[in-house]
Amino acid sequence: MKTKISIPLILLFILFNSCSLKITTSITKRYQPIDFKKDVVLLRLDQEIPEKAEIIGEVKVQDTGLSVNCGYDVAIDKVKTEARKVGGNAIKIIKHKKPEFLGSSCHRITAAILKINDIESYVPDKVRDEELLDVDYAIVKVYREKNFSGATVSYNLNLSDSVICRVKNNFKKTIHIKKDGLNTLWAKTESKVEVPINLKHGKICYLRCGIKTGLFLGRPSLELVDRQTGEAEFDSIKTKNK
Repeated sequence: MKTKISIPLILLFILFNSCSLKITTSITKRYQPIDFKKDVVLLRLDQEIPEKAEIIGEVKVQDTGLSVNCGYDVAIDKVKTEARKVGGNAIKIIKHKKPEFLGSSCHRITAAILKINDIESYVPDKVRDEELLDVDYAIVKVYREKNFSGATVSYNLNLSDSVICRVKNNFKKTIHIKKDGLNTLWAKTESKVEVPINLKHGKICYLRCGIKTGLFLGRPSLELVDRQTGEAEFDSIKTKNK
Protein backbone atom coordinates (compact mmCIF):
# COMPACT_ATOMS: atom_id res chain seq x y z
CA MET A 1 0.00 0.00 0.00
CA LYS A 2 1.36 3.39 -0.99
CA THR A 3 1.46 6.11 1.62
CA LYS A 4 0.25 9.49 0.42
CA ILE A 5 2.24 12.45 1.66
CA SER A 6 0.45 15.76 1.89
CA ILE A 7 2.10 18.47 -0.22
CA PRO A 8 1.14 21.21 2.29
CA LEU A 9 2.77 19.11 5.03
CA ILE A 10 5.99 18.86 3.00
CA LEU A 11 5.98 22.60 2.37
CA LEU A 12 5.39 23.25 6.07
CA PHE A 13 8.34 20.99 6.94
CA ILE A 14 10.61 22.80 4.46
CA LEU A 15 9.50 26.20 5.75
CA PHE A 16 10.06 25.17 9.38
CA ASN A 17 13.59 23.97 8.67
CA SER A 18 14.49 27.04 6.61
CA CYS A 19 13.36 29.28 9.49
CA SER A 20 15.63 27.47 11.95
CA LEU A 21 19.28 28.29 12.48
CA LYS A 22 21.76 26.26 10.44
CA ILE A 23 24.00 24.08 12.62
CA THR A 24 27.31 22.73 11.31
CA THR A 25 29.62 20.56 13.42
CA SER A 26 33.14 19.23 13.01
CA ILE A 27 33.87 16.57 15.65
CA THR A 28 37.33 15.06 16.21
CA LYS A 29 36.58 12.98 19.31
CA ARG A 30 33.45 11.75 21.08
CA TYR A 31 32.78 10.99 24.72
CA GLN A 32 29.71 9.71 26.54
CA PRO A 33 26.89 12.24 25.97
CA ILE A 34 26.04 14.28 29.05
CA ASP A 35 22.57 14.81 30.48
CA PHE A 36 20.60 17.65 28.91
CA LYS A 37 19.84 18.98 32.41
CA LYS A 38 23.52 19.60 33.13
CA ASP A 39 24.84 23.02 32.24
CA VAL A 40 27.68 23.53 29.80
CA VAL A 41 30.20 26.17 30.84
CA LEU A 42 30.47 29.14 28.50
CA LEU A 43 33.85 30.80 27.87
CA ARG A 44 33.41 34.11 26.08
CA LEU A 45 35.59 35.71 23.41
CA ASP A 46 37.72 37.47 26.02
CA GLN A 47 38.40 34.31 28.03
CA GLU A 48 41.27 31.92 27.38
CA ILE A 49 40.92 28.19 26.84
CA PRO A 50 42.24 26.43 29.99
CA GLU A 51 45.57 24.67 29.48
CA LYS A 52 44.18 21.28 30.48
CA ALA A 53 41.09 21.56 28.28
CA GLU A 54 40.75 19.15 25.36
CA ILE A 55 39.24 20.52 22.14
CA ILE A 56 36.98 17.80 20.74
CA GLY A 57 35.12 19.69 18.03
CA GLU A 58 33.69 22.90 16.63
CA VAL A 59 30.15 24.18 16.11
CA LYS A 60 28.93 26.88 13.74
CA VAL A 61 25.50 28.46 14.15
CA GLN A 62 24.52 30.37 11.01
CA ASP A 63 21.58 32.18 9.45
CA THR A 64 19.79 30.37 6.61
CA GLY A 65 18.52 33.70 5.27
CA LEU A 66 15.03 33.02 6.62
CA SER A 67 15.94 32.27 10.24
CA VAL A 68 13.79 33.70 13.01
CA ASN A 69 14.06 33.44 16.80
CA CYS A 70 17.83 33.66 16.52
CA GLY A 71 18.90 35.78 19.49
CA TYR A 72 22.16 35.33 21.38
CA ASP A 73 20.70 33.01 24.01
CA VAL A 74 19.08 30.80 21.34
CA ALA A 75 22.37 30.48 19.42
CA ILE A 76 24.28 29.63 22.60
CA ASP A 77 21.69 26.97 23.54
CA LYS A 78 22.16 25.39 20.10
CA VAL A 79 25.92 25.22 20.62
CA LYS A 80 25.51 23.74 24.12
CA THR A 81 23.13 21.08 22.78
CA GLU A 82 25.71 19.95 20.20
CA ALA A 83 28.40 19.92 22.90
CA ARG A 84 26.31 17.66 25.14
CA LYS A 85 25.82 15.17 22.29
CA VAL A 86 29.58 14.46 22.11
CA GLY A 87 30.36 14.72 25.83
CA GLY A 88 31.60 18.31 25.85
CA ASN A 89 31.12 20.13 29.15
CA ALA A 90 32.31 23.57 28.02
CA ILE A 91 32.27 25.76 24.93
CA LYS A 92 34.58 28.60 23.94
CA ILE A 93 33.29 31.30 21.58
CA ILE A 94 35.74 31.82 18.71
CA LYS A 95 33.69 34.14 16.51
CA HIS A 96 30.54 36.13 17.19
CA LYS A 97 28.78 38.07 14.44
CA LYS A 98 26.03 40.30 15.79
CA PRO A 99 22.82 41.33 13.96
CA GLU A 100 23.33 43.94 11.24
CA PHE A 101 20.95 46.67 10.12
CA LEU A 102 21.17 45.77 6.41
CA GLY A 103 22.32 42.18 6.87
CA SER A 104 21.37 39.23 9.03
CA SER A 105 19.15 39.82 12.05
CA CYS A 106 20.66 36.78 13.78
CA HIS A 107 23.55 36.18 16.16
CA ARG A 108 25.99 33.87 14.34
CA ILE A 109 28.45 32.00 16.51
CA THR A 110 31.43 29.73 16.00
CA ALA A 111 32.55 27.89 19.13
CA ALA A 112 35.00 25.19 20.14
CA ILE A 113 33.66 22.21 22.11
CA LEU A 114 35.79 21.46 25.15
CA LYS A 115 36.22 18.56 27.54
CA ILE A 116 37.54 19.74 30.93
CA ASN A 117 38.18 17.17 33.65
CA ASP A 118 38.06 19.59 36.59
CA ILE A 119 35.04 21.45 35.26
CA GLU A 120 33.86 22.48 38.73
CA SER A 121 36.62 25.08 38.90
CA TYR A 122 35.25 26.81 35.77
CA VAL A 123 31.72 27.50 36.95
CA PRO A 124 32.06 30.97 38.51
CA ASP A 125 28.99 32.64 36.99
CA LYS A 126 26.34 30.95 39.11
CA VAL A 127 28.26 32.04 42.17
CA ARG A 128 28.72 35.56 40.79
CA ASP A 129 24.96 35.86 40.26
CA GLU A 130 24.56 35.90 44.03
CA GLU A 131 27.54 38.13 44.78
CA LEU A 132 26.63 41.50 46.25
CA LEU A 133 28.65 44.67 45.78
CA ASP A 134 29.22 46.94 48.76
CA VAL A 135 26.83 49.72 47.64
CA ASP A 136 23.51 51.08 48.89
CA TYR A 137 21.61 50.60 45.64
CA ALA A 138 20.54 47.85 43.24
CA ILE A 139 22.05 47.82 39.75
CA VAL A 140 19.88 47.18 36.71
CA LYS A 141 21.55 46.97 33.31
CA VAL A 142 18.94 47.66 30.66
CA TYR A 143 19.65 46.97 26.99
CA ARG A 144 18.02 46.53 23.61
CA GLU A 145 19.94 45.10 20.68
CA LYS A 146 19.92 46.72 17.25
CA ASN A 147 17.16 45.23 15.14
CA PHE A 148 15.49 46.31 11.91
CA SER A 149 12.06 45.15 13.08
CA GLY A 150 10.41 47.85 15.21
CA ALA A 151 13.55 50.00 15.07
CA THR A 152 11.61 53.27 15.17
CA VAL A 153 9.49 52.30 18.19
CA SER A 154 10.71 53.55 21.58
CA TYR A 155 9.04 53.31 24.99
CA ASN A 156 9.46 54.33 28.61
CA LEU A 157 10.65 51.72 31.09
CA ASN A 158 8.91 52.19 34.41
CA LEU A 159 9.62 50.96 37.92
CA SER A 160 6.30 51.00 39.76
CA ASP A 161 5.06 54.56 39.06
CA SER A 162 8.40 56.13 38.01
CA VAL A 163 10.04 56.31 34.57
CA ILE A 164 13.64 55.12 34.84
CA CYS A 165 14.74 55.36 31.18
CA ARG A 166 13.62 55.62 27.56
CA VAL A 167 14.32 52.38 25.68
CA LYS A 168 15.35 52.84 22.04
CA ASN A 169 16.75 50.58 19.36
CA ASN A 170 20.46 49.77 19.94
CA PHE A 171 20.44 51.00 23.52
CA LYS A 172 22.03 50.20 26.87
CA LYS A 173 22.10 51.92 30.22
CA THR A 174 23.19 51.09 33.76
CA ILE A 175 20.68 52.29 36.34
CA HIS A 176 21.16 52.59 40.11
CA ILE A 177 17.99 52.07 42.12
CA LYS A 178 17.63 52.86 45.80
CA LYS A 179 14.51 50.72 46.24
CA ASP A 180 14.87 47.28 47.77
CA GLY A 181 12.68 44.19 47.60
CA LEU A 182 10.08 42.89 45.16
CA ASN A 183 9.04 45.46 42.53
CA THR A 184 7.61 45.58 39.01
CA LEU A 185 9.19 46.83 35.79
CA TRP A 186 6.76 47.67 33.02
CA ALA A 187 6.45 49.31 29.62
CA LYS A 188 3.56 50.19 27.34
CA THR A 189 2.98 50.96 23.68
CA GLU A 190 -0.23 49.49 22.26
CA SER A 191 -0.27 47.06 25.20
CA LYS A 192 1.31 46.89 28.63
CA VAL A 193 3.96 44.33 29.58
CA GLU A 194 5.19 43.72 33.14
CA VAL A 195 8.03 41.73 34.69
CA PRO A 196 8.57 41.25 38.46
CA ILE A 197 12.04 42.03 39.77
CA ASN A 198 13.55 41.39 43.19
CA LEU A 199 15.85 44.33 43.84
CA LYS A 200 18.65 43.90 46.33
CA HIS A 201 21.30 46.46 47.19
CA GLY A 202 24.59 45.46 45.56
CA LYS A 203 22.99 42.94 43.18
CA ILE A 204 23.32 43.30 39.39
CA CYS A 205 20.31 42.42 37.23
CA TYR A 206 20.16 42.34 33.44
CA LEU A 207 16.98 43.29 31.58
CA ARG A 208 16.76 42.45 27.86
CA CYS A 209 14.28 44.68 26.05
CA GLY A 210 12.84 44.45 22.57
CA ILE A 211 9.74 44.84 20.39
CA LYS A 212 7.31 42.08 19.45
CA THR A 213 4.84 42.18 16.59
CA GLY A 214 1.59 43.98 17.38
CA LEU A 215 -1.42 45.32 15.51
CA PHE A 216 -0.01 48.83 15.03
CA LEU A 217 3.14 49.92 16.86
CA GLY A 218 4.32 46.61 18.22
CA ARG A 219 4.46 45.75 21.91
CA PRO A 220 7.39 45.79 24.32
CA SER A 221 9.20 42.66 25.42
CA LEU A 222 10.95 42.63 28.79
CA GLU A 223 13.00 39.69 30.01
CA LEU A 224 15.33 39.30 32.98
CA VAL A 225 18.27 37.12 31.92
CA ASP A 226 21.04 35.41 33.83
CA ARG A 227 24.25 37.31 34.48
CA GLN A 228 26.37 35.34 32.04
CA THR A 229 23.99 35.92 29.12
CA GLY A 230 23.21 39.50 30.09
CA GLU A 231 26.84 40.49 30.52
CA ALA A 232 27.78 39.15 27.08
CA GLU A 233 24.83 40.78 25.32
CA PHE A 234 25.17 44.10 27.19
CA ASP A 235 28.90 44.35 26.41
CA SER A 236 28.36 43.49 22.74
CA ILE A 237 26.16 46.57 22.14
CA LYS A 238 28.05 49.55 20.78
CA THR A 239 26.18 52.80 21.28
CA LYS A 240 26.80 56.52 21.49
CA ASN A 241 24.86 56.74 24.74
CA LYS A 242 26.68 58.32 27.66
